[in-house]
Parts: sequence; C-alpha cells; structure tokens
Amino acid sequence: MDINVGDMVRLKKQHPCGSKEWEVLRSGADFRLKCKGCGHQIMIARRLLEKSIKEIL
Repeated sequence: MDINVGDMVRLKKQHPCGSKEWEVLRSGADFRLKCKGCGHQIMIARRLLEKSIKEIL
C-alpha cells in the first residue's frame, strides 16, 4: 500500500471525537497520524494501519 506524508486516510472505526479522517505526518515502519477532528496524534504500526484503512482520500 502506498501511503505518503500529507495523505488523508479514512479508517474503518471512528475516533472517540467522532472523526474517521486522519492526516499522515510520518511514514515508515510506524506511522504518525493526526486526527482531523480534535488534533490528537497517535503512532501506529504499518501492519495495523494497512488493515484498518477504508480509503485514501
């Protein structure tokens, strides 16, 4: 899966703030994502992210 810094992704499950859209801030073995609803940042493993992505916007 080709995911680059600056891409917007929609995940299958929503964040507790209600948003499903995330911005990719860092890519590699791990990804840093920023929630577009509340601004919360998370680190997630590539394998888990690829499994939970619904679409790349």
